[in-house]
Amino acid sequence: AVMSHKPLSKSQSAPAFFQHIHTQTVMITHPIIFVCVGLVFDSQMLKHEQDCKDTSFDPGYAGRIMSIWSRLQECGFRNQCKLVKGSPATFQELLSVHSEQLILSYAGFSERTSSIPYQIQTDHDMVLKNPYSATILKMSVGSVIELAFRVARGELRNGFAVVTPPGHHASRTQTNGSSIFNTVAIAAKQLQERLKVKKILIVDWDVHHGNGTEEIFYSDPSVLYISLHRYENGSFLFGNGQPTRVGSDRGIGYNVNVAWSGGLNPPMGDAEYLAAFRMVVMPIAHEFSPDVVLVSAGFDAAEGHSEALGGYRVSANCFGFLTRKLMELAEGRVVLVLEGGSSLTSLCDALQACVGALMGNEVCPLAEEELVRKPCTNAVESLKTVLHVQSENRSMSEKRCPCLFSVFFFYLFSSYYSLRQILAFSEKFTVTSRE
Repeated sequence: AVMSHKPLSKSQSAPAFFQHIHTQTVMITHPIIFVCVGLVFDSQMLKHEQDCKDTSFDPGYAGRIMSIWSRLQECGFRNQCKLVKGSPATFQELLSVHSEQLILSYAGFSERTSSIPYQIQTDHDMVLKNPYSATILKMSVGSVIELAFRVARGELRNGFAVVTPPGHHASRTQTNGSSIFNTVAIAAKQLQERLKVKKILIVDWDVHHGNGTEEIFYSDPSVLYISLHRYENGSFLFGNGQPTRVGSDRGIGYNVNVAWSGGLNPPMGDAEYLAAFRMVVMPIAHEFSPDVVLVSAGFDAAEGHSEALGGYRVSANCFGFLTRKLMELAEGRVVLVLEGGSSLTSLCDALQACVGALMGNEVCPLAEEELVRKPCTNAVESLKTVLHVQSENRSMSEKRCPCLFSVFFFYLFSSYYSLRQILAFSEKFTVTSRE
């Protein structure tokens, strides 16, 4: 058998990878030969405040990023990484994604317009009430661009941008929720236009669908967008992110929505997200073979969030493992950008796990009960749907079809075997196919 995507590393996809985790201590005596992990943080972001009518929807982001930064200092990661600070995004950089009207309304390039109230497309009206807001918004975008450029050029191994506010809901002409500028989309556009990066993968694991990012790249075959989000057949939050949305024109097959439906009985957790990565995300991503990977890293799918904000139970260690899997792509050129997440403990735990994975530390072991648990029926049905849709809409003649064995294999085994058993069997198939 011939697989259409690069075989996964046996050491990182076999069950032993989950079971045999040990602590690794690295002594750095010659920093000049060590390519650092980049971290974006700017103290000006602490001045950024947002005022929502429904405070349960969007808590203060300044307190959130301060908690994250404190955690990174406490665990020692801050001193082992390279602090990256860029310049404020220029008008032309913002214009690569957003309309001139949106830019002038919310950035303004004038202090007079930095605190004007604006009407957004949801019930959660928001006012940027801090006079530094426009500057901070542009600095957040500019710093992510700088980090992405350094990683793409090989100056940094990879990186994480702790920025505010989230941006993946912002489209070309509209803000949405707390999203004003789509930071990840702008970074991707700048990689395309200025560094001539040919293929970019954007993985969005925020529990809310990144409708803005999807819209911006919907017809672009050079950007593969994969989102894992709560959908509930269109009844959750904005109701977007349908699995049937696969792209348009030349971009058909380059938009993948892993849209979870079926409610919270039980909620999605590690077993479901690991199954999604093994059966959907990684096969399609390997086939696409990106030059750079950008991650809209929202952590509101993590345990600790209310049902209204997601209600899922993905562990911090699972996010670390997902990060490690993405590092198999693009020779490890991976940039994570903070999106949503408001439960401070789980947010800090998850971000610490992701940064640890970026640094090359061994991923902490996942819970044994998650490894032996079968993905829930609702998850199985959701994954069947996306696999069926993608197999129908990706042209085999253009070699853009994901491994169709994944579809057959998942249908046949997902309802009967645990994740550990699925991984063991699929690894044997991978080795046999390679031989």
